Amino acid sequence: MREVVERLCAAKPSFMSVTFGAGGGRDAHTADVAGAIEARGVTALAHQTCVGTDPAQLPARLALLRSLGVENVLALRGDLPDGAAAPASGLFAHASDLVRAIREADPSFCVGGACYPECHPESPHTDEDVRRLKEKVDAGCDFLTTQMFFDNALFYRFLWKVREAGIGVPVVAGIMPITNGNQVARAQKLSGSFMPRRFTALVDKFGDRPAAMEQAGVAYATDQIVDLIANGVRAIHVYTMNKPQVAEAILRNLSEILAAG
Repeated sequence: MREVVERLCAAKPSFMSVTFGAGGGRDAHTADVAGAIEARGVTALAHQTCVGTDPAQLPARLALLRSLGVENVLALRGDLPDGAAAPASGLFAHASDLVRAIREADPSFCVGGACYPECHPESPHTDEDVRRLKEKVDAGCDFLTTQMFFDNALFYRFLWKVREAGIGVPVVAGIMPITNGNQVARAQKLSGSFMPRRFTALVDKFGDRPAAMEQAGVAYATDQIVDLIANGVRAIHVYTMNKPQVAEAILRNLSEILAAG
């Protein structure tokens, strides 16, 4: 993990996201990794989830993050255990509840939330999903980060919907470079993402050839990012999945584009 942090920090990203339980544990590991990132001069975004967060422990967790120089958190529901319909009793039920509690415990934190350009897999329809998203923003979210998507047109449509609903906070576009054919099934399970034929063709052709699949996945993600930048989207988060070589390759592909501002 230390080598991954070093290499990703060397790329000088605007921020680095640290999942809840980074490094194999729970909140202590998240705080340690986030603190190490901050110590290297890069802004850390520490995840906090409803699943596994006792409301009574939240103030102490936030205080620990603050003591390590971490000022940004991403409030998520988190992945439920198999068969569970909601977080266990005594925990936060919804991300909006967690956002509100963070705001009450320490209003100085910058708090982010998640959103789904293609509708949350458990939501009955997009209108309901956007309504719930507005509740989360009204609870105190400063910004939103999207789940992965593979068709930019879906993101642009989603952005129009949330703006029409009165959601005015910044929306960060989440791009997931698929560099391993086995990631496809998990990506669809997590987000229900639509995968265009031009993307699935890459997986069909290169999925069983790791080096070729990594190169193809980086190229596809780069193409998405170029299109986003060309259309005025500047807030983009790349889900590198602890693969610094993926971040480095994408940065090389975008070097002149990013320099152009």
